[in-house]
Amino acid sequence: MKVAIIGASGTIGKRITEEALRRGHDVTAILRNPERLEQEHERLNKVKADVMDPSSLEEAIQGHDAVISAFGPKFGQEEELLAAARTIVEGTKRGGVSRLLIVGGAGSLISDTGVPLMDTPEFPGEIRPLARAHADAYDIYKESDLEWTYVSPAAVIEPGKRTGQFRIGMDRLVTDESGSSRISVEDFAVAMIDELDDPQFIKSRFTVAY
Repeated sequence: MKVAIIGASGTIGKRITEEALRRGHDVTAILRNPERLEQEHERLNKVKADVMDPSSLEEAIQGHDAVISAFGPKFGQEEELLAAARTIVEGTKRGGVSRLLIVGGAGSLISDTGVPLMDTPEFPGEIRPLARAHADAYDIYKESDLEWTYVSPAAVIEPGKRTGQFRIGMDRLVTDESGSSRISVEDFAVAMIDELDDPQFIKSRFTVAY
């Protein structure tokens, strides 16, 4: 399968790229600065494109079977997430690709108290604006007519081990017996490519955690 990955040089994007290559896919890494991705592979092609420009994305995306967006703005630039969601949807459609998978946020997942995680007292205040931006971007993807899948991580996602073992949920935060919600970036990438290879959540959201 030919897959285009937006934001392939980021922490999550790199692992998704590695996992896709591991599974034998041909990967086009769509990057504003291709030189930032040091990885080299015979099935990896690096393309310069601007996530804020649908025409740029359209050209880079054409001829692919699916698009994965791992785009993430810097703190304080949350508005870029909404702008990017709109251009990613438009660029994907104009590029003739119907399948879109998105690295989302965890803040809009429903906690055990029945409210979104981002609205709980213990949610870090400095992250709340980004979490709300992710929730708003999720609405943009839901309104599109693409075959989208929005993948929310656990409450805590960080580099770790690739185990291939995790639990899957839908709109509720997945926690363990101690109330912790965690996933490694590597296993999040496994879940993302699992969905690419064997779609189970077209036009819906799912989440993964240990």
